[in-house]
Amino acid sequence: MSAPQPTSEGAQRLLDLDGLAPDVPARLMAQIEFIAEIDRLKTVLRLSPLLADDRRENDAEHSWHMALMVLVLAEYANEPIDVGRTLKLTLVHDLVEIYAGDTCLFDDAGRKDQAEREAAAARKLFALLPADQEKAFHELWNEFEERRTPEAKFAKAMDRLQPLLLNAGNGGGTWRAPGVDEARVRERTSVIEEGSAELWDYTRKLLALSVRKGWL
Repeated sequence: MSAPQPTSEGAQRLLDLDGLAPDVPARLMAQIEFIAEIDRLKTVLRLSPLLADDRRENDAEHSWHMALMVLVLAEYANEPIDVGRTLKLTLVHDLVEIYAGDTCLFDDAGRKDQAEREAAAARKLFALLPADQEKAFHELWNEFEERRTPEAKFAKAMDRLQPLLLNAGNGGGTWRAPGVDEARVRERTSVIEEGSAELWDYTRKLLALSVRKGWL
């Protein structure tokens, strides 16, 4: 069930920085190289179908959608959150999939080594940045993965709620895969409750509706 893996491992630089802009300070050069490299996120396809078009979304679209969800739904967080920091978490969390690929929520085989693949990808990608920013980005990524702060818990809730909305809006979407049923979706999305009890209540109602409609 894994989405296709990216092919950027070992690929050449996306910008010939020396040729385009010689005599640029090393710090700016590193930052521009990182910005160019994360353009690859737009090529990492997820399994979730769009609501507005007959195609699958990519990782960059997913992260953008999550960020807007944070702005709109922050009032439902279980605890007050720093919206700015939560936005940082949502924008950084999937960058590692440039090298690690997207692992579907229901891909049990892919999930076995997901943490290892993504940790290696984080080390490689963030190392493109100047040392202080490398540390800051790595800390944001770890914060999201560890879910210890109110901001990380809410960001993770958005990460689970966003594809759920796409699947429900498409009459099932990735839920049509073999072995996926209401109990499994509920178990894999229950982390929403850590960030927002109110949005978890909404999720349970949406799942019940999906069962009645035959989407799940």
